[in-house]
Amino acid sequence: MKRIALAIATVGGAGFAPIAPGTAGAAVGVVIFWFTRGWPLAWQAGLAFAVTAIGTWASTVAARHFDREDPSQVVVDEVAGQLVTYFATGVGVWGMLIGFVAFRVFDTWKPWPANKFEELPGGIGIMADDVMAGIYANILLILVHFVYKGL
Repeated sequence: MKRIALAIATVGGAGFAPIAPGTAGAAVGVVIFWFTRGWPLAWQAGLAFAVTAIGTWASTVAARHFDREDPSQVVVDEVAGQLVTYFATGVGVWGMLIGFVAFRVFDTWKPWPANKFEELPGGIGIMADDVMAGIYANILLILVHFVYKGL
């Protein structure tokens, strides 16, 4: 089970990217969204929830394995954050690019309460701050999409 958890937490090894593993994980999230963007909203919500729930378990196992609170190799949180970023936005390629950048900015900046969520124990803290960053990016993306139709 540990091997499965590590594969999930590192998103099949994307977390071992030598430069910017979080960005690599977020890019995987964009690709997953691209292939699921036509799904009904309930299915998209279910996917984001499943990635978050399973990612919480896998992140907890990985944190123990790497002996760190939030190991850089764990990037399933970025995947969950990206799925939340795009949820119910209806964006196209430009919107996906804006959402990717917005998510990475919010994930790095961690405005309140994301910075407090990061302090939660284990996989909950690892996942929660990125989900919150995804919520911030989602709101921004919806506003931008509202003003500039066709993103």
